[in-house]
Amino acid sequence: MLGPQGAGKGTQAKRIAREYRVPHISTGEMFRAAIAEKSQLGREVEPLLAAGLLVPDDVTIDLIRHRLGESDAAEGFVLDGFPRNLAQAEALDVLLSKLGRGLDAILFLDLPDEVAIGRLLRRAVEENRRDDTPEVIADRLRTYHERTEPIVEHYRVTGRLVPLHAERSIDEVWTEIQDALGRVEDPV
Repeated sequence: MLGPQGAGKGTQAKRIAREYRVPHISTGEMFRAAIAEKSQLGREVEPLLAAGLLVPDDVTIDLIRHRLGESDAAEGFVLDGFPRNLAQAEALDVLLSKLGRGLDAILFLDLPDEVAIGRLLRRAVEENRRDDTPEVIADRLRTYHERTEPIVEHYRVTGRLVPLHAERSIDEVWTEIQDALGRVEDPV
């Protein structure tokens, strides 16, 4: 799942995981759990996330490497929040190649910044997300455009990138996703 913060990656990834019976692998959730557990990883990433910064690539890639090696991910998975930059995308390509696997689809939830900002501000209130302040949101979107957006082109050349209209309702986006994944499962 690619797209800016607020595009609905987590919401749709959870639906995909339920529908297709694969694990939803969210780096954000994994990092927040580590913070709540007060683990070494949590202590390392907490100040970064609070400031709206990205966790260093080596830490994130190692987390994903370990998670994709677990038995429940053997038959598939949905990644949410990873990769976030070109180095992570390339590391994922290498990791999947070593595992003898590939990506069936790369879902790109495209969303205008003004819609993302509104959604993130609402989420901050609804979920008591202290990391969703207007300043942090602006920094995250700037980082997304600088570092994450280039991944779209990296994956477009694979022929597996599926652009989706994320400004639509949750159910409308879900219908688009189901159509796209149906074409992957049963190519014409």
